[in-house]
Amino acid sequence: MLEQFKKHLDKFIKISDDEFVEITGYFERQRLKKKENLLTEGQICKANYFVLDGILQKFFINEKGVQQTTEFAIENWWMTETFSYINQKATAFYIQAVHPTEVLVIRKQAYDELLEKHPALEKYFRMVYQKAYAAAQMRIKFLYEYSREELYLHFLKDQPAFLQRVPQYLVASYLGFTPEYLSEIRKKNLS
Repeated sequence: MLEQFKKHLDKFIKISDDEFVEITGYFERQRLKKKENLLTEGQICKANYFVLDGILQKFFINEKGVQQTTEFAIENWWMTETFSYINQKATAFYIQAVHPTEVLVIRKQAYDELLEKHPALEKYFRMVYQKAYAAAQMRIKFLYEYSREELYLHFLKDQPAFLQRVPQYLVASYLGFTPEYLSEIRKKNLS
């Protein structure tokens, strides 16, 4: 699975095999069970997670006690709670495995050392964060621009394989509506 991480890095930066071996020394591998939490509300986020296999979700519990999913990470995507991670402040979010999941974990101190000793990784993480920021901007635009049904249909067209892997109640949570409403949309568009 580390070859997968190397291929991912190679899309953004060029590093030697020797440097890659040194870089991987900053990471730990962790296997998670379905619904196992990496982070819970009130904790300080002390790590960044690269998904090797499986799916992570980030969510918060709103004032009505309803889970609101804000982000997913599948293979070759990163997830952290950025505000808590950068500022080392308590989080209002959870990070949880949707399915059994394997991740590479880099703790904050190791991350800081990695960037100092391997400047190419500074460029890599800048590029990853830029892509993530652009995707978040587009998601916000779609939330304002599309009706709920249009939002689902856009997501279905854009990410069909992803939708097959994630339980429908989590898709509904991510898109901002109830599982029942999602079921109605799906029925309407299948007929």
